[in-house]
Amino acid sequence: MSSHFTPPFNGGVSPEGNLFVNKRPEHPSDHPPPIDRHRTNTSSITFTATYNNTHYILLSPQPFLHYQLGFRTFVEEMAVIASAPGKVLITGGYLILERPNAGIVLSTNARFYAIVKPLYDELRQDSWAWSWSDIKLTSPQMGRETMYKMSLKHFTLQCTSSETRNPFVEYAVQYAVAAAYATFDSNKKDLLQKLLLQGFDITILGDNDFYSYRNEIEARGLPPTQESLASLPPFTSITFNTEASNDQNSKPEVAKTGLGSSAAMTTAVVAALLNYLGVVDLLSYSGARHQENLDVVHIIAQTAHCMAQGKVGSGFDVSSAVYGSHRYVRFSPQVISSAQNAVRAMPLEEVVSDVLKGKWDHERTKFSLPPLMNLLLGEPGTGGSSTPSMVGAVKNWQKSDPQKSLDTWKGLSEANARLEAQFKLLSNLAEEYWDIYRSIIYSCSMYQSEKWIEQASETISQEIVKALFGARDAMLNIRSHMKLMGMAAGIPIEPDSQTELLDATMNMCGVLLAGVPGAGGFDAVFAVTLGDSGNNLAKTWSSHNVLALLVKEDPRGVSIEPSDPRTNQITSGISSVMLV
Repeated sequence: MSSHFTPPFNGGVSPEGNLFVNKRPEHPSDHPPPIDRHRTNTSSITFTATYNNTHYILLSPQPFLHYQLGFRTFVEEMAVIASAPGKVLITGGYLILERPNAGIVLSTNARFYAIVKPLYDELRQDSWAWSWSDIKLTSPQMGRETMYKMSLKHFTLQCTSSETRNPFVEYAVQYAVAAAYATFDSNKKDLLQKLLLQGFDITILGDNDFYSYRNEIEARGLPPTQESLASLPPFTSITFNTEASNDQNSKPEVAKTGLGSSAAMTTAVVAALLNYLGVVDLLSYSGARHQENLDVVHIIAQTAHCMAQGKVGSGFDVSSAVYGSHRYVRFSPQVISSAQNAVRAMPLEEVVSDVLKGKWDHERTKFSLPPLMNLLLGEPGTGGSSTPSMVGAVKNWQKSDPQKSLDTWKGLSEANARLEAQFKLLSNLAEEYWDIYRSIIYSCSMYQSEKWIEQASETISQEIVKALFGARDAMLNIRSHMKLMGMAAGIPIEPDSQTELLDATMNMCGVLLAGVPGAGGFDAVFAVTLGDSGNNLAKTWSSHNVLALLVKEDPRGVSIEPSDPRTNQITSGISSVMLV
């Protein structure tokens, strides 16, 4: 008897003790080789395979609990670990809510992880009669564990524990499972049913940079520096806001830094579940197939995230969590709002099928910062702001003063376009005149902006400096319009405290520009620095009690990880996998 096996992305040991090879083929194939399965004894199973002239022997130290289901069950019993990045929206705040306005969103190296594995090692004999699936959701950083029962007919979730619920994960589970039913044929649905009866054990983890750890740092008697942040253990317990929310500063339950934790978390859970259930294969590296898989993750994650929020947002945060850094124009809201209405009258499986077939007209254009420019985020320590309430206030202002809001948005849109154009120009100049570009960027990194023109002695370097000033002026214009919009809407888009910080930041040596990302408020501020000047900026921020985060721009979108991020080590058990 034989089945099929595709060597995974990397090697490791699953939490259940199953081993997988530390080997990735040079040219992955859509037609993986056959694998022979041998029952060796009552406590282990050996698999052999030949792939690209390499012979593999895999040894599972556990009994093959569901031998009758074939090799696929063995694979599915291994944990699937997906991660998705946080984001920084540097242009397009509020405007990005409406087509055809664009925004530039940068993905970061701060990532949210979702670990999905079976809740039960084996099926009980009476499981065929069950009409529900058990789900355990664990958030170690919040010290929470929640149990659910999911109807296998309607995919509704019933919380069976008293812990706080997580609507983002709940909708991610419902819509990922519904997507499997919507796309599988009858044979695959039989296997899907067995996987669901084993239940889901889901663990969610967010990198420290998603959350404010000021209280933790202060409790340890440490200064507000990057070194202090780096000294914290990965996935440190989360600090909760203790102050009550108010109209001036609407603080959420958890003190965050504004990197889009809910979107990254939703995307990671959706990706892990879809990969675990076999709806997508995010380890496929063939271009068209991989893009199709990402598109499915994007659609399900966008839909689940909007359902959890109770509204159809712009979707830039989910888009960057899936695809990484890019220039983004939102999808037409109707593609999801129709699903919100239909879900009341149609089976969820049919709703998801329609959403997958819907007209997703969002636009993505590749974007990254010009060479030798770096993103730096600073956290003032005010606990973050509630984005939905601020967006609601801006929408109310638009309705109450349509002409003024239209004029403001037009000016803001033009400033956004100018900044984007200057970034593109700088990237082109770097590509065409690299030596001159590198020299002038490093020279300017050592001076305040008013002395940059003195560093340019010939035509090309002067053109580069002119583009630098063009970017600065565009950002100052963006900030001016954002602050005026906040004042008109009665919300602190760029609060006075942030204005003071940003002005001081832009006057420092080597700082190209600075602003409030996304919806603004009391979240982290961002700066784009030249060369190595970010190190000095981080130290200066620290002296003013602003904590420079460890976040950097990272273009990588959603990914399948080779191992549990809490270990990052392949255990010695990998020695049981041998190349012969």
